[in-house]
Amino acid sequence: MFCVQCEHTIRTPQGDAGCSYARGMCGKTGEVSDLQDMLVHLLQAVSTYAVAARKLGIVDAEIDNYAPQAFFSTLTNVNFDADRIIDFSRRAEAYRNDLRRRYEAACAAQGVTPEALPPAAHYKLPDAKTVMLSDALQFALNRQKKEVGEDVIGLRLLCLYGLKGAAAYMEHARVLGQTDAEVAGKYHEFMAFLGTQPTDMGALFQCAMDIGKLNYRIMAMLDKGETETFGHPEPTRVNTVPVKGKAILVSGHDLHDLELILQQSEGKGINVFTHGEMLPAHAYPAFKKYPHLVGNYGTAWQNQQKEFAAFPGSIVMTSNCIIDPNVGQYGARIFTRSIVGWPGVTHIDDNDFSAAIDAALEQPGFTEDAAPVYTTTGFARNALMGAAPAVIEQVKAGNIKHFFLIGGCDGDKSERTYFTDLAKAVPQDALVLTLACGKFRFNTLEFGEINGIPRFLDIGQCNDAYSAIQLALALADAFECGVNELPLSLVLSWFEQKAIVVLLTLLSLGIKDIRVGPTAPGFLTPNLVGVLNQQFGLRLISNVEDDLKEMLAA
Repeated sequence: MFCVQCEHTIRTPQGDAGCSYARGMCGKTGEVSDLQDMLVHLLQAVSTYAVAARKLGIVDAEIDNYAPQAFFSTLTNVNFDADRIIDFSRRAEAYRNDLRRRYEAACAAQGVTPEALPPAAHYKLPDAKTVMLSDALQFALNRQKKEVGEDVIGLRLLCLYGLKGAAAYMEHARVLGQTDAEVAGKYHEFMAFLGTQPTDMGALFQCAMDIGKLNYRIMAMLDKGETETFGHPEPTRVNTVPVKGKAILVSGHDLHDLELILQQSEGKGINVFTHGEMLPAHAYPAFKKYPHLVGNYGTAWQNQQKEFAAFPGSIVMTSNCIIDPNVGQYGARIFTRSIVGWPGVTHIDDNDFSAAIDAALEQPGFTEDAAPVYTTTGFARNALMGAAPAVIEQVKAGNIKHFFLIGGCDGDKSERTYFTDLAKAVPQDALVLTLACGKFRFNTLEFGEINGIPRFLDIGQCNDAYSAIQLALALADAFECGVNELPLSLVLSWFEQKAIVVLLTLLSLGIKDIRVGPTAPGFLTPNLVGVLNQQFGLRLISNVEDDLKEMLAA
């Protein structure tokens, strides 16, 4: 295997990065990793024909929806089940063959000579897994490193991993009824381009920026789907400790699945808790009508083997972030959904969550209530825009002098205490905005307020970076300046591919001087980090004292 897509990737003393052993640091086996590389290859073939077919008026919405969904299955901590990855590949091959047949028929009917397409468009998936694994060697993402150099490979991976994050958001939006043929067409163009194994660094860099721009549109689609379906989030206090009774824990990102679970468990004496990135669900009006949605349990994804083991009920993983459930011996009461998979774990294929509900009833549940401990969430786009006039007034009065966005993916590296320490060190005349599971580093701290405006504003999930961007644009408009002239500092923690595409989105919008950490992505070479620093002022975190001094002086 060779995998370098997440912050957990193995790094050698010699400076090499990437998991290239029988098992990656995330628990993914070499077999699964290689099969995922094959799936990516086949999805690039699908996109190659989708691009060619679109030129002749052939657009297939079913394929447009499937391609990013299958791509999502290759993100970090999503699907560890080799058989399901093979199923994704077989379906991708079938779609590729169908597009090829229809494309060639359209060429014949219109008197057009079929394009000469790259080898990726013609690969035939073997019948036997052993042959697939043998073939997979030719699809390793670093296979041309000696020929093209590590900078080219790094840029390819920046594009590929950014596009993975965008594909995940496309799938989240699709679940909520939001699709766009033009967006799907651009997705196919990027996948097809990467399937040609490009070497032009200028073209690759532009591709990365264009993926960021595309993701901005996708985040707007997802925001539309969530707010039209569940209403606009409202600032809401959420209990973060146990409540007596039978219990189901819902993790991941999929609000639609949470709604189904609430509907199907209603009246059965079961309390429903959110976990991780599902915490912001409590702020949506649609969920407030369910009294058995009682709070949030646990913190960020990396703590689940301890927290899930101690949870006395059933658990449903609705999207990414699953890790080995066998470590805490809760594999029999955790259920996967959609593109999530773990070998031996029960997978829910349809919208029937009765198996998870029955499992919750069989478990003891919490035997007593704990004294409530609250955090507040729900400061998404609508709430932020509503508060913007008051914020602007306080800025003009000199009472608010700076804004810090501190958030992103959490992880288990010891260096991540930086984000807690930074949040604590922010001056009292500054606001702290946060999003994604990085918030769990400091979201139970008491920040107080500035003349009625909370100093701590939890915007929501990782995709709600869109809301933060809207606030920044509104402030820039009010003060008649550019976003980069605002007293705004962005400090982002990254772990996997959604964070990468959010970063590309910010860069594509021209937002500069972003700090990221705790370390640079392993696929970015020192040269590439240098280019990003030169063009965008992107830099790695150092220490809280020095970074805070620089940010406040900017």
